[in-house]
Amino acid sequence: MPIVEPSSYKPPLFFSNGHLQTIFPHFFRKVKGVNYLRERIDIGVQNFSFAPGVQAHPSTAADPDFLDLDWSLIGAERVAIISHGLEGNSGRSYVLGMARALNRAGWDVLAWNFRGCSGEPNRQLRSYHSGATEDLQAAVSEVISRKRYQQIALVGFSLGGNLTLKYLGERAEAVDARIKSAAAISAPCDLAGSSRRMAQPANKIYMRRFLKMLHQKIRAKMEILPGKLDDAGFEKIKNFKDFDDRYTAPLHGFASAEDYWEKCSSRQFLPRVAVPTLIINARNDPFLSEECFPIEEARRNPHVFLEIPESGGHVGFVEFNSAEEYWSERRAVEFLSNR
Repeated sequence: MPIVEPSSYKPPLFFSNGHLQTIFPHFFRKVKGVNYLRERIDIGVQNFSFAPGVQAHPSTAADPDFLDLDWSLIGAERVAIISHGLEGNSGRSYVLGMARALNRAGWDVLAWNFRGCSGEPNRQLRSYHSGATEDLQAAVSEVISRKRYQQIALVGFSLGGNLTLKYLGERAEAVDARIKSAAAISAPCDLAGSSRRMAQPANKIYMRRFLKMLHQKIRAKMEILPGKLDDAGFEKIKNFKDFDDRYTAPLHGFASAEDYWEKCSSRQFLPRVAVPTLIINARNDPFLSEECFPIEEARRNPHVFLEIPESGGHVGFVEFNSAEEYWSERRAVEFLSNR
């Protein structure tokens, strides 16, 4: 323990398929009632305290840039920081849905946009990636600087879930005492395994979409930093290994895609997590390999609660009710609010 079983999630009729759960919210869910106030902060060298034996990666070096933060404020004394997924942003329905559910439960919300994900390219060659915890720390530091919150929760989806878990494990006992709880939803805890799963023919439609969006980011960066980057032969890139070998790894100081995946997978950091943390990964998530279900780590760490619903897809967990809230939102809010 703590393995949470059985899971309380029961999919609606005809929604047990993982692909349907994954695709439906993207095309059909509209979330109303969240009004953001945007703030831009400048970031550079971060004051980042790692757990003993964990060294800072070169990506934490000085690189003046900015992050766009979107606040949904109700005047609460507690706040949740939401980290979105790959090629997402604060405006995605899953972020808005979680923000609305948290607001209703008495939380202020900060939904931060990763570098280059707020509608404007970031200033540096480097972008965001699955292990860029120094940027999450910048968002945390901004919250702490407000000096009004004594309770902070972290929520991460997909890539943002891996980022959240890695952040907590890196810092271990050095996590700020105001961070009382966390939730990671559809988190690819093992990046190599998830990348292999995404390269399978059944996921071709997702891979094409991600690569198209990532290509757009590369082209936008080429315009503001001419001569520093190129996309010649991009059509030969067919999967995350190809992309990470060509762009993610060299731009962020890793030797290869495999080196990046090895260093940034959050599963290895879970034994160090010292904050009550809920991980929700659906068994039928088409993005997650078997290695992305950290059962043994959860059994050995009393702070890590792993819930594996049989259905839910990737960042799905569709539910139809009068509040228009998805199960993952209700489940995460319940967990965070009781810590």
